Amino acid sequence: MDFEYYEILQVSKTATKQEIKKAYRKLAMKYHPDRNPGDKEAEEMFKKINEAYEVLSDDEKRSIYDRYGKAGLDGHMGSSGGFSGFEDIFEEFFGFGGRQKPRRQTPYNLDILFEIELEFKEAVFGVKKEIEIDYFSICSKCDGTGAKKSTTCPTCGGQGQIFIRQGFMSIGQTCPDCGGSGIKIEEECDECKGAGYKINKDKVEIDLPSGVDTGMRMRVPNKGNEDFNHQRGDLYIEIHVKEDPIFKRRDDDIFVEVPVFFTSAILGDKVKIPTLQGEKEIDIKPHTKDGTKYLFKGEGISNVHSGLKGNLIAILKIVYPEKLTDEQKELLEKLHESFGGEVHPHKSIFEEAIDKVKGWFK
Repeated sequence: MDFEYYEILQVSKTATKQEIKKAYRKLAMKYHPDRNPGDKEAEEMFKKINEAYEVLSDDEKRSIYDRYGKAGLDGHMGSSGGFSGFEDIFEEFFGFGGRQKPRRQTPYNLDILFEIELEFKEAVFGVKKEIEIDYFSICSKCDGTGAKKSTTCPTCGGQGQIFIRQGFMSIGQTCPDCGGSGIKIEEECDECKGAGYKINKDKVEIDLPSGVDTGMRMRVPNKGNEDFNHQRGDLYIEIHVKEDPIFKRRDDDIFVEVPVFFTSAILGDKVKIPTLQGEKEIDIKPHTKDGTKYLFKGEGISNVHSGLKGNLIAILKIVYPEKLTDEQKELLEKLHESFGGEVHPHKSIFEEAIDKVKGWFK
């Protein structure tokens, strides 16, 4: 079930860091599993509280969440399974850290990022696809330890932590020798070769809505990697869209370049252009300039959130002949001469400017 971080901490979106911290401490103490033994709802609430605090207490993560929601955040929120913040509260209230063995951590992020490339048409109109992914799960033979034979870690005594005394406080750190597992591997597990996990394959059906674009992400819940309780994280689909040779996209608008011969631009013409739904006709008036735009409202791409359609913009590009026959050249020269002084519109303007510049040096 998805949830909103500000709502779970019972604070407003404009709350200060101090207000967020105060709300977190209050709720974390209330729902901590040690105070609610066997209460699954309290445990789940505690995980949500910690996940929300991990994001909202970090300025960068909070900024990303405010703009893009959870989809903008990479990786698993809270690698310690949602209980990482309680030691800080315990220390603040009682002046020392608890020496409990740390909760087991998976050697990988629970969330998976999968990149997919779409054809332009698929992104515009939406598409259903079946993809195959690799995901990790804890090795059942060694229960994630990576060991067939092991002994207690001599550095931490099996606690997975070492404690450094600073004044009247003891600060816990992950054991550098066993990495928090509390054991020393004597012989590697022959199933996972010491990794502690195995790689599985899974086929996932995804339904991409119309209007998706490069850089967008879609969340598929419960299709990520497995934790020690066999619960899977989330799969994030990152989209890349191939460019189309005709249609150029900018957000929800579509641009089409319309090549028109120079005589058509001078004399006028009617030209049919492609659209996402078929075709449209544009009426080129006589003496139309290069770069003239024709707007077709609502002929663009559907917005992936609102469903409102963007526009189609056709841009005129005047094309000139690359080669001329002798007859064509003669006809153009006659046409050129027929315009008289009009063929030199720059002459009077530039002659005056040249005389002016010469006067600067006299």
